[in-house]
Amino acid sequence: MDDEFRKLHAAAMPSALDALDDRVLAALAVRKREAAATRRLMAVAALVSLGGGMVGGSIFVPTAVEAKPLMPLIPASPLAPSTILDAR
Repeated sequence: MDDEFRKLHAAAMPSALDALDDRVLAALAVRKREAAATRRLMAVAALVSLGGGMVGGSIFVPTAVEAKPLMPLIPASPLAPSTILDAR
């Protein structure tokens, strides 16, 4: 086993292995920049969405409409002790 380790120690390191660290660090830097750009883009999208909703909600205001009873098929209860309890 020691002979094998000596052979590995004496062997020249491949050039691709020597440049591996630089490639990994460059890829990490690119990924970090992309993550920062994505966060900024999501913040801009949220602001545009909220702003558009506020503008759209304030410009296009619908007219007020009287609410209909929830159960139109059921008549008013004759057993109600008061008209206060009748929802209509």
